[in-house]
Amino acid sequence: MIKYLIIFEGELIMHIANWHEYRNKIKLNNTHWINGSFVESKSGQTIDKQTPIDGKHLVSFARGTKADVDTAVAAAKKAFCSGIWSDLAPAKRKAILLNFAKLIEDNCNELAMLETLDMGKPISESINVDVSATVNCFRYYAEAIDKVYGEVAPTGPDSFAYIIKQPVGVVGAIVPWNYPLIMTAWKLAPALAAGNAVVLKPSERSPLSALKLAELAKEALIPDGVLNVVLGYGHEAGEALALHPDVNVLGFTGSTLTGKKMLAYSSQSNLKRIYNELGGKSAVLVFNDYNNLERAAATLAGSMFYNQGQSCNAPSRILVQEDIADEMVKLLAKRAPLHQPADPLLPTTGMGAMVDQKHMERVLAYIETGNKNGAECIVGGKRALSDSGGYYIEPTIFDKVTPNMTIAQEEIFGPVLSVIRFKTEAEALQIANASDYGLQAGIWSNDVSRIHRLARKLQAGTVHVNQFDGDNITVPFGGVKQSGNGRDKSLHALDKYTELKTVWLQINTDN
Repeated sequence: MIKYLIIFEGELIMHIANWHEYRNKIKLNNTHWINGSFVESKSGQTIDKQTPIDGKHLVSFARGTKADVDTAVAAAKKAFCSGIWSDLAPAKRKAILLNFAKLIEDNCNELAMLETLDMGKPISESINVDVSATVNCFRYYAEAIDKVYGEVAPTGPDSFAYIIKQPVGVVGAIVPWNYPLIMTAWKLAPALAAGNAVVLKPSERSPLSALKLAELAKEALIPDGVLNVVLGYGHEAGEALALHPDVNVLGFTGSTLTGKKMLAYSSQSNLKRIYNELGGKSAVLVFNDYNNLERAAATLAGSMFYNQGQSCNAPSRILVQEDIADEMVKLLAKRAPLHQPADPLLPTTGMGAMVDQKHMERVLAYIETGNKNGAECIVGGKRALSDSGGYYIEPTIFDKVTPNMTIAQEEIFGPVLSVIRFKTEAEALQIANASDYGLQAGIWSNDVSRIHRLARKLQAGTVHVNQFDGDNITVPFGGVKQSGNGRDKSLHALDKYTELKTVWLQINTDN
């Protein structure tokens, strides 16, 4: 995931003197948002949620089932068919979405706190990255609404054919827990801008910020039923949403395993379009002609340990040419102490907690596998801050990793970096592409011909050159192979939530 450098038009944040005190003042909504109101689950069941900061109980929230999804989809379909949003003049939709973005900005402290309580990321990053990027995303698509044109086909003098883009109808959006606000914005903003109605299913690990967004959407005058939020487990509420025959398009971000299920759900229901943005195992190639290894190490360590390593595009495979490998490993190890986990509610903290105990144990199991397989753990490898009750792992670096090891092939989704040594460019390319994934990749080199040669051959949706995490809302995000087929961000994302329609008129040429 991306570290945005976004500045609000006004003040970036309201200063909070003590985030621990502010935590106790936050209201935690815990029910579905359907047709403009908070509603309980029809089953009456709830899911208990702990905060990864200290492992304490945070909230019990509604456990959605098929019945709740049915109600939400019906509300979305009714709103869409009424034309109250889909037929609204583009300039009016634009004004409402810009107002929505301003309300998100105005409530940045509360949204940031919800994000940190839910998944344990540092509060400074929740504000300066997640909320900031969310505001920017909604503003971008709001401004795009009245700037996308149709086409006129060159059919000849006896006919007139034009092509228009129309909203698809009901959009289902299923988002992950690692960037709840940003992933929600990447789905909602283009879908709403195009005139659709949406049913959102946030992860059961991070449901809180989605509910606050829904409240703000109503305050911004987005009509009731246009945005609905159903809470619950993926195998219950998520599956019901993906199977629903009145959902026209489904945008999903999550694991490759679940993405495959989404395709099956489409075939079992109404052949709805599925846009999957899935996992990654990004390979970064560092060549001996690059003349600033310290900069490369600082950048890659920062990217790897950002968000506790819980990023699908994290540079978890660093391929280093043999004659500079020892130096690169030392430089990477030198950066690790700068990313030690600490209390997420301290503004100075740079790395927070894993999302929950189950995920922490999963990452620790991968570290144990790496040790058993013969990789050399040179930094970290253990649980941290266990006395806090929270779920923290030390930044971990493995050297002497071979390409076929489990930690070099599978997505760990934690602060675990593998260094793989190579001799030649051809070998590096072969290792990099020998993965089921193809989300992002990187090249560090001063050889311009090599850079362009490898950029074309690396199997990835994005190739970073002499940097990593460079990003902007104007460029698409997505991958190839088992990293999925979806593209979030940029004007291309609007294509996912619109239908092309051709209108053909025969022209009477008789005088």
